[in-house]
Amino acid sequence: MTVATPKFGMGASVLRLEDQAFITGKGRYTDDIAPSGVLHGYVVRSPFANARFTIASVEAAKAAPGVHLVLTGADLGHLRDLTSTSMKRQPDGTKAPTRDIPILCRDQAHYVGDAVAFIVADTRALAQDAADLIEIEYDGLDAAAGTATALDPDAPLVWPELGSNRAFTYRHGDRAKADAAFAKAAKITRIEFRNNRLVANFVETRSALGEWKPDEGRFVLTTGSQGVHSVQKILAGVFGIGRKQLRVVTPDVGGGFGTKIFVYREYALVMEAAKRLGRPVKWTGDRNEHFLTDAQGRDNVAVGQMAMDEKGRFLALKVDLIANMGAYISQYGAEIPHTGTTMSTGVYDIPALDVEVVGVYTNTCPLDAYRGAGRPEAAFLVEKLVDACARDMGLGRDEIRRLNFIRPEQFPYRTPTKRLYDVGEFDGHMTLAMEHAGWKSFEDRLAASKKAGRIRGIGMATYIEACAFPGSEPAFVELNGDGTITLKIGTQTTGQGHATAYAQIVAEKLDIPVDRIVTRQGDTDDLDEGEGTGGSRSIPLGGVSASRAGDALAEKIRRIAADELETSSLDIELHEGAARIVGTDRSMSYADIAKAAKKPDDLQGMGEFVQDEATYPNGTHICEVEIDPETGETEVVGYTIVDDFGVTVNPVLLAGQVHGGVAQGIGQALCEDTVYGDDGQLMTASFMDYAVPRADSFPFFRFGTRNVPSTTNAMGIKGAGEAGTIGAAPAALNAVTDALWRAYGIGHVEMPATPARIWTAIQSATGN
Repeated sequence: MTVATPKFGMGASVLRLEDQAFITGKGRYTDDIAPSGVLHGYVVRSPFANARFTIASVEAAKAAPGVHLVLTGADLGHLRDLTSTSMKRQPDGTKAPTRDIPILCRDQAHYVGDAVAFIVADTRALAQDAADLIEIEYDGLDAAAGTATALDPDAPLVWPELGSNRAFTYRHGDRAKADAAFAKAAKITRIEFRNNRLVANFVETRSALGEWKPDEGRFVLTTGSQGVHSVQKILAGVFGIGRKQLRVVTPDVGGGFGTKIFVYREYALVMEAAKRLGRPVKWTGDRNEHFLTDAQGRDNVAVGQMAMDEKGRFLALKVDLIANMGAYISQYGAEIPHTGTTMSTGVYDIPALDVEVVGVYTNTCPLDAYRGAGRPEAAFLVEKLVDACARDMGLGRDEIRRLNFIRPEQFPYRTPTKRLYDVGEFDGHMTLAMEHAGWKSFEDRLAASKKAGRIRGIGMATYIEACAFPGSEPAFVELNGDGTITLKIGTQTTGQGHATAYAQIVAEKLDIPVDRIVTRQGDTDDLDEGEGTGGSRSIPLGGVSASRAGDALAEKIRRIAADELETSSLDIELHEGAARIVGTDRSMSYADIAKAAKKPDDLQGMGEFVQDEATYPNGTHICEVEIDPETGETEVVGYTIVDDFGVTVNPVLLAGQVHGGVAQGIGQALCEDTVYGDDGQLMTASFMDYAVPRADSFPFFRFGTRNVPSTTNAMGIKGAGEAGTIGAAPAALNAVTDALWRAYGIGHVEMPATPARIWTAIQSATGN
């Protein structure tokens, strides 16, 4: 039995199957869908960060032109809050109580943008006009807005009944062991910094369309998501109904980055309104609402300390982290700093660790997973700290890393937080990246910059992350009557190119052109279960399952062909969409095989790969910058990446994922920042105030891989969706710091390293 190698199987640079529709304007997003009779919703939001309120009357709003419905918290007593289950056990064994998100606030708003009422009208504009007619009396209170000050004795309390803004406390490692290592250290290096808050800013703002189907006795919700089944499960709980009483559909999605995993209150609102009115109801958020209300990312204040011996070997690491949760505990909010800090030791052999994480409530938008979800924060801390250690010890940055890397012979390696790294050759990719980046010739470029009146720096980050966490993602394939193949799977593409990657994997098993394979995602009617997309799990888990499903279907095709051609299935090979007897011209097309099947199951294959441990992508990013000291403006003049992703499915898709992630990481390092005033007002609520990088912000990226296949994953795949973001922020900030250190002895600048911050640091260092 043989299978011919397909032209576009695993490892081939197949161009994306999805793009023809997108570039010709045939994409179909939630806001494009307009069923007959659709009405439009508008959310009335609190203008105060912390306020008690009373709704005196909604009658004028109800009577406004085109208005069909006005809902307040008093109308939704039958709906449950959006409850988080992400709290982990604290050092005393307890789980802290959550503060859940009401569908509409009842008598108090806890951040600017908190939902107070919902209006449904013929158009969004009419609903928005009617919002001004609702009589709401606000009693504004002092707000707690800052992460670093949330635990101050005089800080206003977000939830007074808790007696503190402390949401939870987590710990990792062995405090006594770390203390002993610090006591005997020859040198201790300490850093303190803020990991700035970010807004995801995907291309497509959120939208939701709710429908009630009385003949079916169920809801239909159409919305952009990162997995329909989790949305279905959570909303069924909100409404107190069975999952089958809600169908969730996700069409095309214009970017997710973690932020579209979550269930937001607007989804329940359009469903409730649709049932009450007997007509479809759609809500589409504008960009300002996105800034105000969509779960945000990062926002930590961190202190890191490294104990070293006289040679610069790492003895122990201590981390104290304050993690902002916002006003409520979002879906995975409390889990992000917990999981992230399990990666605190990075790629280094650090014998002892002591991490304390304190979550805090503030009167701000809730925070949750944003691309990398805790792992970028951990990588940034340790990579910034390692650079500071090198300066303190008088060692080269590559030298101190080589001295402390986990060596290949130490694998499998158990970290102090019980993470189990299966494989790794960290010195290998760092050395290769340095060669590609021209590390040794940097001094020549530095001299040229000095001659031009500029300063120059080069920085690196050697990162590792955990992704494709334990679990599974079953895949189902079916041979159709026209000879095409349909793959059904519970992940959700948000721009990554799933249809192409999955098609390549299945094509390799069935030897059929990739454009003859259709991937179906985003409909709870297609599959009963699915874990969705997040944590770079889709291809490592779903891809292996798709491969196994392809194997199962291939075997059934061979059996049918063997019966029809009167031979053994062992003599059947699959070749270019047909099954043939090896060494002959006797064959059957897949369409003919479909006709010959006795029952539907004969044309279906299922595969499921269950992974017991996470995978650990890793790599080295090297960033080179040039800075104008007169203005503080930074230009990224070189960027080099050498990553270890195990096995590559499609180099083109992989490069796209890495490029996008690097852009987001550099954006955090150099320009992006979500700023709240002391009163809790969001000062960066539009692109007028929130800076995002542009295409002309970057040079050409030098990207390559030096892969060591994973032994955890059945196909050796490690995952790549978040890695670019994880490596980029520390590499870029370390490059800026290197330039400032060389020229002025400045060892720290906060992110984002904006021109104003850099210029101010230079002025302070030079006494101007």
